[in-house]
Amino acid sequence: MEPPFAALAAAQFGLVSRSQLEALNVSRSMLRTFLQRGTLAAEAPRVYAIVGSPCSWHRSLMAGLLCLGGESWVSHEAAAALHGFDRALKEPVEFTVMRRRRGSEVPFAVHTTTCLPPIDQVKVAGFPSTSATRTIIDLARARIPTVRLEAAIDSAVRTGASAPIVLASRLGDLRGPGRWGSLRLDALLIDSGGHTILERRFLQLMREAGLPRPSTQVVHRRDGRTLARVDFVFEEQSVVVEVSGRKGHASDAERAKDAQRRNELQDVGRRVYEYTYQEVINEPGYVVRTMRERLTRQ
Repeated sequence: MEPPFAALAAAQFGLVSRSQLEALNVSRSMLRTFLQRGTLAAEAPRVYAIVGSPCSWHRSLMAGLLCLGGESWVSHEAAAALHGFDRALKEPVEFTVMRRRRGSEVPFAVHTTTCLPPIDQVKVAGFPSTSATRTIIDLARARIPTVRLEAAIDSAVRTGASAPIVLASRLGDLRGPGRWGSLRLDALLIDSGGHTILERRFLQLMREAGLPRPSTQVVHRRDGRTLARVDFVFEEQSVVVEVSGRKGHASDAERAKDAQRRNELQDVGRRVYEYTYQEVINEPGYVVRTMRERLTRQ
């Protein structure tokens, strides 16, 4: 006979909490029987697993949420991984709860907060989580390496999970005594708006050289048809710039597609230039010099 909690556990990566068992009228004596027979095994405080159900990172997240109960969220490094941020750590287990709820010790990292309004809460793959914006702010406060914080910002912008203006606004709302990391996040937002670290570096070069800041990720359309989404547009000079980690397309078909894209952008009045990873990262002087010339050329 199938246990009364089988269907619920199947939807929770093989897990069920003590409170859920009680709601299903599973008494303490029945629970002891299931444990003795090897149907269930303890997974975390007040959380049990169906024996034989597969272990996974998602199961660990579910175990934490069931253990902590209501008003708990996947957060910080775990939320970064759940959101799919670039350079996120592999399978961390980390949560946030409201400060008034902090209880006994649990076998995973738990943070507390006095402020997690609905704007900072989302569901990702079915898990209650901090929003992409709040996750980035929490990571800044946790002092993660700058390169990883940059990657988190840029990947959230790329996927549409956040935006520089949203991050700046929410950071302003949350800023206060003890909010370590706010100034660093302020600084990183200056060169945000691109989708990759390489695009961020190009924006930084333009800013430090006193050159105009371009628009980012601009879609070009013609006759109701999308021609291209480009990395940067200097609108006043009608200059398009692409930055690429590629060494170039190898096949004839790919080269033909690149040429068609460039030609169509030129047809709508754009001057199109491309810089490689090598040039942006290792030859910044060349990039700045040539961009200065190209932006002043009539």
